[in-house]
Amino acid sequence: MRKSVHAPLASAGDGPYSQAIVSNGFVFVSGQGPLEAGTGNIIGTTIEEQADLTLRNIQHIVEAAGSSMDDVVQVTVYLEHMSDFNAFNEVYKRFFRAPMPARTCVEAGLDNILVEIDAIASVSQPTNERSQSNE
Repeated sequence: MRKSVHAPLASAGDGPYSQAIVSNGFVFVSGQGPLEAGTGNIIGTTIEEQADLTLRNIQHIVEAAGSSMDDVVQVTVYLEHMSDFNAFNEVYKRFFRAPMPARTCVEAGLDNILVEIDAIASVSQPTNERSQSNE
């Protein structure tokens, strides 16, 4: 069984995809960027500002799925400029505790944003009523 996750406090994006899918005890979070919930506007001009909002979007989504940032097991980070790596890490460390999730970080040609992140987390709690079944 798969369940779609909708977190109203995170940007819904504009494509034909779910914010996240819960399946087999894991939540798979779609790529998130520095988009404001409700408007979809890009927020922030620095890597620090954009990384903070992107990670907050992920946090809202994993929490809506019945998980937490402590349950994130894998993260993929796409940076527009690899020169932002150290500044990004300073923000990233505020959202995760040891043991840190496994992570891949690559430089990517992003469209008008400095960072995009997807994640996988384990789900130990049942999903809440914001999730929708897609059997």
